[in-house]
Amino acid sequence: MMAADVSTAAPEERQRSLLARHADFRALFTAYSLSQVGTQVSYVAVPLVAIEALDADAFQVSVLAFLGSLPFLLVGLQAGAWLERMRRRPVLVVTDLVRGVLMASVPIAWALDALTSVQLYLVVLLVGVATVFFEVASGAYVPHLVGRDNLLEANAKLGGMFAGAEVAGRSIGGFLVQVLTAPYAIVVNAVTYLWSALWLSLIRKQEPRVEKADTAKPLWQDVRSGLGYVFGNAVLRNISLETSWSNFCLRIVITLVPVLYVSEEHRSAALVGAFLTAGGVGVFLGAAVARRIGTRVGYGRALWLVGSCCGPFALVVPFAVHGAAVWIAIVAWAVVAFKVGVDNVLKVAIRQHVTADEMMARMGATYRFMITGVLAISSAVAGVLAGATGVRIAILVGAVGLAGSWLVLFCSPLRGMRELPETQ
Repeated sequence: MMAADVSTAAPEERQRSLLARHADFRALFTAYSLSQVGTQVSYVAVPLVAIEALDADAFQVSVLAFLGSLPFLLVGLQAGAWLERMRRRPVLVVTDLVRGVLMASVPIAWALDALTSVQLYLVVLLVGVATVFFEVASGAYVPHLVGRDNLLEANAKLGGMFAGAEVAGRSIGGFLVQVLTAPYAIVVNAVTYLWSALWLSLIRKQEPRVEKADTAKPLWQDVRSGLGYVFGNAVLRNISLETSWSNFCLRIVITLVPVLYVSEEHRSAALVGAFLTAGGVGVFLGAAVARRIGTRVGYGRALWLVGSCCGPFALVVPFAVHGAAVWIAIVAWAVVAFKVGVDNVLKVAIRQHVTADEMMARMGATYRFMITGVLAISSAVAGVLAGATGVRIAILVGAVGLAGSWLVLFCSPLRGMRELPETQ
């Protein structure tokens, strides 16, 4: 049952921002903002802890990146099945607490001169497992909290916040590392997770109880039904495949651009930061206007139209590397990232609208398994490609994939979709 303050609100009330009229969504938004900023701080700080405190080499740093993505392959599918059998808000609170405690263990061990590579690997892996459950539970919880009528606005606000947190969090992370050193910068990440858990605990709307009959089936049956649900639905299937392919290609480019800018072209590492920041700005702008574009041209049509206009700009990146031309590549990457921002809002709304409530967590887990699991694979592929063909050619391979990814959506039911679909 939807909340009365959402689904039965008067027209003049519904014209107000969701953040203004929905106290529980404000709490959720605040919690997600805190945890996301903290996550982005650790994105900068954790590799630097390995390098500065443990003298890690490039291989060991790459292992950390791999371990962060590995849990989506190990438990991503099972998480969806488990989460269909329990309430989601307690999972969000517990996983934030777990992540906060795990991250806090790093600066504590460092201060006691007891930090080891093994501990850092375990922390990254276990935080990754908790993140799997947090993200899958989050995707299934938002429709319950705000109601389906408000999903597009909720996802637009969350998508914009995530993009803004990515830019701000990494900038804050870099500043904190310089001021506090990397291990103590992680304290900020731990505090944001704990603070997020506090805000989530303030949400008042109660979730329905899970019937015991729903937990009696073997887990593998729920995992299989989740896979079947996604691949048996043309809309979900094509969105999942296109996003997985886009993520695969994005990771190749993002992994190898630092090598191109720093090693091959002997440029300042600051350009790498500018490149990543431009991507974050592009995602933020795309998320900010996604609803407007979807309303104007149609939600499904917007995905492939924006992709066909923005994706080809990726082809500039491997070639514009000399002199001032590098800034053209940075701007081009912001245009590519604009597509990601639009996707983040519209794809989530389409997936949540087309998915039945009882399948929401399993759908989300299958989707996350696909789109995040490929990141671990593409990180390895990037290294192999660069070794076999050279860094610039490897980036070009990723860019070509990004330029044409929209064709997956064009050759699908989303090609002419103008309205958000009905639940199937």
